Amino acid sequence: MKVAIVCDWLVTYAGAEKVLEQILNIFPEADIFALVDFLDEDNRSFIKNKKVVTSFIQKLPKAKIKYRNYLPLMPLAIEQLDVTTYDLVISSSHCVAKGVITGPNQIHISYVHSPIRYAWDLQHQYLKESGLIKGVKGKIAKAILHYMRMWDVRTANGVDFFIANSEFIAKRIKKCYRREAAVIYPPVDVEAFKMREEKEDFYLTASRMVPYKKMDLIVEAFSRMPDKKLVVIGDGPDFGKIKSKATNNITLLGYQPFGVLKDYMQKAKAFVFAAEEDFGITPVEAQACGTPVIAFGKGGALETVKGLDEENPTGIFFEEQTAESIQKAVNKFEMEKMIFKGTNCRKNAEKFRNERFIKELKNYILEKIE
Repeated sequence: MKVAIVCDWLVTYAGAEKVLEQILNIFPEADIFALVDFLDEDNRSFIKNKKVVTSFIQKLPKAKIKYRNYLPLMPLAIEQLDVTTYDLVISSSHCVAKGVITGPNQIHISYVHSPIRYAWDLQHQYLKESGLIKGVKGKIAKAILHYMRMWDVRTANGVDFFIANSEFIAKRIKKCYRREAAVIYPPVDVEAFKMREEKEDFYLTASRMVPYKKMDLIVEAFSRMPDKKLVVIGDGPDFGKIKSKATNNITLLGYQPFGVLKDYMQKAKAFVFAAEEDFGITPVEAQACGTPVIAFGKGGALETVKGLDEENPTGIFFEEQTAESIQKAVNKFEMEKMIFKGTNCRKNAEKFRNERFIKELKNYILEKIE
């Protein structure tokens, strides 16, 4: 059986790429298709150093750093990728990958990280953060997103079976496409993290510094709590904005390699997470280190962190994406911290191991093929 794997783009090694890596462990002979492939030569081992078939966007001006600017062309580009000779097509999609064209004798299974976030329920947040509420550029952006929604709904008909990366995303798929989706949580390399019971006196947050991650709110909250230390790991467009809010009790380390991040995760008394994520791998990684999580109580975190109302809790939720709400949660954690056990955090994280993902996805695909 010939297998094609279609993804949106290959530019780094993050959550979607970790899913791709494990799909390739199930189908090592599969061919890979993507809009663009700008992986460095020394960062291709997770795709088994395969050659990737790319779209015409690969050769457009400044595509390596501005590929997202070609969003209006992405529907056309993904439809030009020719997968007609394959029996099974697996798309790993958070943008347009699920729109690849397949025929009636092919099976198309789409693993969806999210329907296009900025075209659906996060549209207004995206436009506001991008300064596109008003003016000519704003009108053009709204028209493009309207077109993307229509295209997104139409191409959902070309998918035989949907898999969502969380119950939260399954609901979003139902809302956007009126389709049911099985839920298979993404793989987390739990074995790469070791549990540490002894914690040091600081909190940790780590993420790419982009608006929806809300790193600025975490820094703002701790700037109001000078008696509590915060370590911030990550870089991105919002770094300057976040740095301007940091006080003496807050240490900004910028981008750090995996070994450094892991060391801080193991030592932190708690990991703070303020984004509304589709799934959210970093809270699971923190729990794998035996570190409890203070998280925004929406999205995937509700499925990966066990709150105070559950047996053997592994974290605390705050209700609003505000500095005040984060402050209250941190103070509550200080009062309740004795009930959080590193062993419970680790046990909860182990539910999301790579092996579990491979087994569930393989069984699901075999069932649908049969």
